Amino acid sequence: MTTVGFIGSGSLGTAIAGLAVDAGYQVVLSNSRGPETLAATVAELGPRASAATRGEAAAAGDIVVVTVPVKAFPDVPAAPMVGKTVIDTCNYGPERDGQIPELDSESLTSSELLLRYVPGALLVKAFNNIFFKHLVSLARPAGAADRSYLPVAGDFAPAKAAVTEFIESIGYSVVDAGPLADSWRQATGTPVWGTPYGPYSNEKGQQVGEDAIRAALAAAAR
Repeated sequence: MTTVGFIGSGSLGTAIAGLAVDAGYQVVLSNSRGPETLAATVAELGPRASAATRGEAAAAGDIVVVTVPVKAFPDVPAAPMVGKTVIDTCNYGPERDGQIPELDSESLTSSELLLRYVPGALLVKAFNNIFFKHLVSLARPAGAADRSYLPVAGDFAPAKAAVTEFIESIGYSVVDAGPLADSWRQATGTPVWGTPYGPYSNEKGQQVGEDAIRAALAAAAR
């Protein structure tokens, strides 16, 4: 059985974990405060879920999901992720993360910055453009007419294929958004970020097809 490790277990991480559990995955959650603080979340997710330290969660995962503030990148455990498929869900927010010159100057994407801290990881950008409540409510089985799409960016074809398979198994189809250098097209404030799935006030969200996601990615500008 495939195990998904989580570095960060906030709203988005917990939403992904819930969909993963429903799809038959084991999940290992972690946060910065220690596994004991995740007892209620683990109980809610059920017997396929457990909590651990960040290093343990990274080591346990066949796939590892990093869902932390960008300012916490230096605290992400690098050694256990060497050679592993790692999903980066993170968005840069200067008001929370402080000013980061490489991101402000657009010389790096936030995923490329994360890769500096986990240089052996096979990094793929995904899940960062959708509100966590929409992620839960819009999940649909394969073949459903109202199945929505998520963009995925990455440099490593096998890792991108593994993430695509994972996303498809938990309720979504995938649009290949190119390499990590192009992942700015799904960053905070771009056309594909949040808006296609509807306003936050509509917690059910709205279905988004492949053409709409491709058009939104193409419309992004710097």
